[in-house]
Amino acid sequence: MTLTPRLRDVLILIAEGKTTAEIARDLGLSRFTVKNYIERIFERLGAQDRVQAVSTALRAGLIH
Repeated sequence: MTLTPRLRDVLILIAEGKTTAEIARDLGLSRFTVKNYIERIFERLGAQDRVQAVSTALRAGLIH
């Protein structure tokens, strides 16, 4: 399982507890784009929600 640098950036912000709107603002993206990125993260990690995505990524060493 791999993540692009942008997907990893989004996942790190999710792990920090940021909302979709906050992530969009921080990265200069639209909320729609962030939602698409989050869906891609879920698909790549086999996650159903943000918590599961973060915990899976932590266990896999994708984020610290």
